[in-house]
Amino acid sequence: MKRIITRQEKFEEKEVNLHEALFSNANGYIGVRGNVEEGVPDGWNTMRGTYINGVYEIIPMKQAESLCNLIEKKQTMLNVADTQTICLKADGDRFDLTTGKVITNERILDMEQGVTRRHVIWSSPDGKEIELSVTRMTSFLIPSLFTIEYNVKALNFDGEIEIESYHIADVKNYSNPDDPRLADDSGALLKVEVVKWREDMSVAVSTTDVSGISVASAVSHRMRLPGKAEISYGKEEGRTLYHVKAQVKQGEELSLIKYSTFSDSVREDDPEEFARKTLKEAMRGNLADIYSKQKEYVEEFFDNSEMEIDGDEELGQAVNFNMYELFQSATRDKYCSIAAKGLSGEGYEGHYFWDTEMYVAPFFILTNPELAKKILQYRYGILDKARENAALLGHKKGALYPWRTITGEECSGYFPSGTAAYHINGAIAYTIVQYYLTTGDLDFMLDQGEEILLETARLWLDAGNYDRQGRFVINEVTGPDEYTCMTDNNYYTNCCAAYNMSMAVSFAEEHSSSKRLKELLGRLGVTTKELKEIKAAAEKMYFPYDEELGINPQDDSFLQKPVWDLKNTPKENFPLLLHYHPLHLYRYQVCKQADTVLAYFLFEDRESQEVMKKSFEYYEKITTHDSSLSTCVFSIVASRLGLHKKAVDYFGDSIKLDLMNTHNNSGDGVHTANMGGSYMAIVNGFAGLRITKEGISVDPFMPTGWKKYSFKIKYKKSLLKFTVTKSGAVCEVLKGDKIEVKGVKEMRYGK
Repeated sequence: MKRIITRQEKFEEKEVNLHEALFSNANGYIGVRGNVEEGVPDGWNTMRGTYINGVYEIIPMKQAESLCNLIEKKQTMLNVADTQTICLKADGDRFDLTTGKVITNERILDMEQGVTRRHVIWSSPDGKEIELSVTRMTSFLIPSLFTIEYNVKALNFDGEIEIESYHIADVKNYSNPDDPRLADDSGALLKVEVVKWREDMSVAVSTTDVSGISVASAVSHRMRLPGKAEISYGKEEGRTLYHVKAQVKQGEELSLIKYSTFSDSVREDDPEEFARKTLKEAMRGNLADIYSKQKEYVEEFFDNSEMEIDGDEELGQAVNFNMYELFQSATRDKYCSIAAKGLSGEGYEGHYFWDTEMYVAPFFILTNPELAKKILQYRYGILDKARENAALLGHKKGALYPWRTITGEECSGYFPSGTAAYHINGAIAYTIVQYYLTTGDLDFMLDQGEEILLETARLWLDAGNYDRQGRFVINEVTGPDEYTCMTDNNYYTNCCAAYNMSMAVSFAEEHSSSKRLKELLGRLGVTTKELKEIKAAAEKMYFPYDEELGINPQDDSFLQKPVWDLKNTPKENFPLLLHYHPLHLYRYQVCKQADTVLAYFLFEDRESQEVMKKSFEYYEKITTHDSSLSTCVFSIVASRLGLHKKAVDYFGDSIKLDLMNTHNNSGDGVHTANMGGSYMAIVNGFAGLRITKEGISVDPFMPTGWKKYSFKIKYKKSLLKFTVTKSGAVCEVLKGDKIEVKGVKEMRYGK
């Protein structure tokens, strides 16, 4: 199956923003929205952006009442420069898809080549026809490089083709004051310091006022012309212009290749020099060679993560799209992580959430563990900030990771559904353990992983207390369900805390003879007494259970509330968070997303099958799935409970969320967590993959209509391929050591 998605574009305002996200280009360092080069009409909703991962400005977030240690500033991702803009004239007629006649207008995402394309055939109001072919790429091998190959052919006339290529440093961030998922304070967050031509290269440098970060961009061009042309260079306030006029005959084509490089002071001492140097090096060769290396890089990625579905080609394309978008979003250095929207848009202001560890990292742990390690190393890099955050909230020991952040400082101004979501510690700890169980990377655990486990375990010990029944309880926290905040003993949070604490102690006990482990414990001041206290708290953790219903209540007070009447809630009132005051929502049994159900996926051995099934059916009726993180989890748990039809139905709701824009907000950026979750719905749900201390196992079933499905994962030092048919699963060891996999009907070994 070809990994290519093609869409015919009507070029209407309602779809422009969506296609900007779906056809964005990114490589983990830079992300460029899939904007049309020539722009859109004034007044249209467009998010024209280029982003550098981990580059931010600090802006005020004034609280109505400045209570102790409430957050009053935040970081926000920057739109750094516009090197996309290219304007075109055909014999004096400006190319504009809202005028003349559009004969063909299609967008192409070529995941095999690692590029996006536009193909347009347009007739001007005067009947002059041109064919426009555009190829865009953010290089995986040269992370700061973005290229546009812009080819124009005169189809039915002899005349002049005119191209204006801009480098615009004076840009603004997008905002929408009506949507809490976006910033509401638009403005120019960068001050332009330098815009100049140097030799045939345009260079721009801008700085932030508060964070003190500088960003640089450099642009240069190559032309392929059928004949002579007039080329000139211009400079305006905050921008430069590269201008070409060429005479063409019918059937002739001219080509502009635009090279852009980006740099920042987070990573480089001299961003301008780095951008200039990288641009020169990129242009020493030819674009065809860069395309070729890009293809090889993408081929290697898909070779290690390949997933095939026999029986539903459209679904297979959606799976490839999601995996590719995750790959584009993945951080490749220690300065950043993976934002909720990747690098495809400004939704959630480029912040990193628990989504990254709980939904996105599992994909990389199984397919590209080195990238998974980068995610965890970023968390280690901000561990001191997490310790500071814990202290701000009154904790005497431990580390509490912020709910949303870029640098490690909390960026959530609304603490009931933000800072109070202590379960982010649980997500990070759980992912560290899964990374270790899957890879066996003991060095990482001794150098970084166990330190995070111990410091987050200390936090739980300090946050909780023993009640009169001798149970360890954790009060006033918020679980994953943001429609229920500030509760006592959130079931999911308590599960996370118990797991975090027990695994921190378990690792310390198993490696007690290690000199490095002893040095770590000494440096942290962790005593044998403290380890015993952590272990005891985990063992005595309280988990809410209702005898009458036979379910796990989401928290202590959840079942005391009236049930929200979802059936009679107008469709236009969803998502509820945009139409009802938070306090109103908090007083009802209504869930935004999987909460207790998510605990059943991660910690399935804690409860009986009967309790999980009853709870699943209970929460089904009161969950809106207003969060994109929800249906994929319901699918996984339905699979594990043997509710196969429901598993497939929930999976169908999640897998095409962005391609079908089912939440009507994909234009703000793709939903990276849902993409990771839909991958898990197949691998951990349908195939039933589990990786525990005891080893690796599967428990597969075949969705109706599928003939077979297969996927590749890395486990320890082996590359495995699982193929599932109606008769069961076959595991083939493609590379590495022989291993045992429980639940397969056959093991095969390569030569």
